[in-house]
Parts: sequence; C-alpha cells; structure tokens
Amino acid sequence: MSFGSKKEIRRSNILMALEALMIGYVGYLASLLIKHYLNESYNIIPTIDFFVQIGFFTILVVVSALSVGLYESKLRETFRGIIRRIFVSVAIGYFVTAVISSSLFQSTEISEYYLPIYAGLTIVAMVFLRYFVNRLGILGLGQAKIIVIGAGERASIIEKRMRREVDRFGFELVGFIPIPGDNREEGIQNEKLIHVRIDENFRNFITDNDIDEVIIACDQRRGTLPVEILFDCRLRGVEVTDLLDFMERETGQIVVNLMYPSWVIYSNGFNSQNYLRDALDYTVNCILATIVLLMTWPFMLITALIIFFEDIKVKGASVFYKQERVGLNGRLFKIIKFRSMRPDAEKDGAKWATTNDSRVTKTGAFIRKYRIDELPQLLNVYRGEMSFIGPRPERPQFVEQLIREIPYYNQRHNVKPGLAGWAQLNYPYGASVEDSMEKLKFDLYYVKHQSVMLDILILIRTVEVVLFGKGR
Repeated sequence: MSFGSKKEIRRSNILMALEALMIGYVGYLASLLIKHYLNESYNIIPTIDFFVQIGFFTILVVVSALSVGLYESKLRETFRGIIRRIFVSVAIGYFVTAVISSSLFQSTEISEYYLPIYAGLTIVAMVFLRYFVNRLGILGLGQAKIIVIGAGERASIIEKRMRREVDRFGFELVGFIPIPGDNREEGIQNEKLIHVRIDENFRNFITDNDIDEVIIACDQRRGTLPVEILFDCRLRGVEVTDLLDFMERETGQIVVNLMYPSWVIYSNGFNSQNYLRDALDYTVNCILATIVLLMTWPFMLITALIIFFEDIKVKGASVFYKQERVGLNGRLFKIIKFRSMRPDAEKDGAKWATTNDSRVTKTGAFIRKYRIDELPQLLNVYRGEMSFIGPRPERPQFVEQLIREIPYYNQRHNVKPGLAGWAQLNYPYGASVEDSMEKLKFDLYYVKHQSVMLDILILIRTVEVVLFGKGR
C-alpha cells in the first residue's frame, strides 16, 4: 500500500476491503435485476461459476483502482478526476472479464446484459461510496493529533512542504511550541504557536489535548530538550518522533538538507538487506522485460518507423539515441532510448532537459509523455545494467557537479538505476541542481526502504503515469 502513518494505511486497507465487498454484492444484485425485472429467460449461473466470475471481476477492479492511485491517501485529485479513474478501473475489469468469460464460461448460458449491468452498477456504487468517504468521512478512523516541539528553521520544513490540507490528511497539527535556541527569523510564520513550557505543564497539555504524537523539530537540541518529560510521554503511549522520521513517513522522501550524522548512523542505512530480492533481481527483471516486450513490440516498431520517416532527409539521423549514464556503484554504461530530440540537440554540449524543450521533435513530445521513448531500455535490463525499479540514471557530466553541490548524492548509486522510480512518481521533472536535490530526497527514500512490496507499488502506480500521460 502507500507510505504514511498506521492510521492512513489502515484507512486505505479498510476502504479497499469495503469496496471489494461492495463490488461482489453488486454482482449479486445485477443477477437479481436481470432475473426479476428484465424477464430474461436464461439458466441461473451455477454457484461455483457465479462466485468465480464475481470474484474475478472484483479482483480486477480493485487491482486496477490500485494501479491508478485510488487507494493513495494523499491523492491530489478533484472528485471529477476520481470519477474518471473509477471509470478506467471498471473498464479494465470489464474488458478482461469479458475475454476470460468467453473462454471459461462457454457452457454456461449467461445473459448478455449481465456484465454490462454489473459494470455500470459498480461505477455508480463506487462513485457514491467515494463521495461519502471523501466528503463526509464515514470511515470514522479519526486523525492523529500531533504537536511539534520547535518553531525555528527546522520546524519550518513542515510549513513549507505540507501546506495543503491533503498533505495533512492523516493527522491534525495542533501547533508549534517555540523553545530557546530556535531561529525564529527563518522559522514558523503562519502556523499556530503554542506557548507552553516543556515541564510538568507540558505533560498536562499532552493529556488535556489528547496528543497522540510529539515531533522533535527544534534547531538546538543540547540543553533544550527535557528528556525525562519526553521519556514519560513515551511510557504513556505517546509517540515521540524525530522531524526527519516524520517527514520520511508522511512525504515519502528524506530531507537531505536537514540530515545529521547520528540520524544516519542509527537508521537502517542505505544498503539493501533483502538478500532474497537481490539474488532474484536479474531473473525477475528479465521476466518482466520479456513480458513488456511481448506486449509493446508493435508500438516500438511503429515508433521506430515514424522517427525514421520524420528525419529521413536529415543526414546522420538515427532512430535510437545512446548516451553515457552512471549506474550501480558509479559504473558507466550506454543507455538506449528512442530519439526524441533533433539530431543536433547537443551541438553546444550537454544541457539539462527542460519543460517544452525546443529541441524536442513533434514525435518526441508524444513518446516522452507516454514513456514510449524509454522502451528500448529493456535491452539495458537484459544486459544487467538497469532494473525495472530504481533511481533514473544521470549523465556523468551532471553527476560530477551534483556530487559536489548536493550532500549524500552519491548514495543513490548504491542500487541499479531503473526504468521507473519513486522520484518519477512524486517529482516528475528535473531540470536543474535544485530539482535534482528534490528528486534525491525521494531516491534516498527508495534506497533506504527498497523492498519487493515497494517495487510492486511503484510498478502499479507507473501504470497511472502511462494511462493519464503524466510525467515526461
């Protein structure tokens, strides 16, 4: 599921289970509707086949909903956008079920109206459920109430990075407590400040306001933090969390510019401890590459022909584009892509790609939008130079600069680069050192938390990027 607090994860799991039960029940209602109101004279579906078909459709719709981000607690989308994603999820379930049913249920007389009515009722039911869940909060899981100790420069990262209501969906921020040593000039500007001493009064404040979690975000720790009071809060069941851990949990990124050595030492580091995953890495990636190749080779062929005929008169033009990139442990390799820029795009040297880059061709703009230009990198996967999931590989000219200017940048090379990555899902465009800093925060989160489940989540959410043309 998605990153976030335990309450957010529980909310998403309950919503998924609730929708699955609802979709299954709608399948039963659809059969009753056809039998009693449409006067359809067909044999009742055998019990086993009936439940198999409903279960199959339910699983497909739920997985499709997961793939388009409908179970993400921080989905930044209007209600109209949510309805559009519901339509996509049900449509995928409908067409796949229709194909499977024609093969598995040939001997069973099922009304031709059953599946269309089932799909239509599912859309209506999901839209109504989402309306009540999103607008009225009927799940009743409540929000964790948090208080932040500190109102200086470090604490201001919450104000700057979590301004929207959706960013604070899983918790209620009661306020910030200024303490001695805080840099107030660069600190909290528009948030609520709570002036309470961190002593016995603070213990009473925690109790009186039902605080669930205390975030430590002060600029100066030495001599300012009352360890005994915080220890007592922890014994009472109140979570005490460092700012870096809080931001990592809530935003899915590591705030590199606020990192300090002791936090790195006491964390689980940036090297994978999943030995089974590492052992099967190449095999799994080759299997996935083969599946994708079998599904996409017609699109790759058409793309190659279009690029060829678009620049047939340009001397030296090539369908493919090869470029040196930095891979695992800093090793260099040649990445392969469909060419999306003019052949003379870098006649003046290496440049950052930008939004609406004038060097991009008409075909290039389309294939970039839907990630078709990345498909030739399947060859890099077969060569073992790349994985399906991992940080996007950068050019060595830029890496040298970024290592000098951005702390911990080289840690992203602890894993193989990938076709899709956590940073691409959360920060889709990077065209400067500042953008690279932002993407590094997500890349380090992936390096620190890499697992099979996180890889599956990224793969599924990448479908959303392709379906809705997000990213580059």
